[in-house]
Amino acid sequence: MRIAIMLWAVGLMQLSAQEIKLPASLEKLSSKAEESVEVTLDSNMLKLFAKFDKDVDDAATRKLLAGLESVYVRSFQFAFEDEYKMADVDAVRAQFQAPAWSRIVGVRSKRNGGDVDVYFKDGGNGKLGGIVVISAEPTEFTFVSIVGTLQPEQLADLGGQFHIPRLDLSGRGTGRRELK
Repeated sequence: MRIAIMLWAVGLMQLSAQEIKLPASLEKLSSKAEESVEVTLDSNMLKLFAKFDKDVDDAATRKLLAGLESVYVRSFQFAFEDEYKMADVDAVRAQFQAPAWSRIVGVRSKRNGGDVDVYFKDGGNGKLGGIVVISAEPTEFTFVSIVGTLQPEQLADLGGQFHIPRLDLSGRGTGRRELK
């Protein structure tokens, strides 16, 4: 019994440290896209960024950056529909399963063909351990992954940083997201 518990704990540790992998076909989309954004920041790069960013003088921003382990953003805009495969998007989605991740939002639109999924990772003690947003529209694909310990109220502070879309939590949004 003790061995089973130890194996279970090791499995959970590996799961929490698991790096998110994007299918190679998605990584190659920038050559097909009219516009692409790629942001890759691990914990070392986030610390370096904090030293050079003029806004990091704010104590709240320093605290937010200190808790982050990685920020990945991939965004592609295409001239035509069907320039990426939904099977690739499904392969990305499949990485975010219980018990580590919970899908908190799932939107499917037949009218415009867009899908949006939002996943949260429980960091314990009322904190988030990560957030992933996957948005797949006919001519646009966006993937945002933020891993690390953060308070739920800090999510809005990430908007506009690292090409992460701003969050309009007021309920008065225009329906379009805004990139900085």
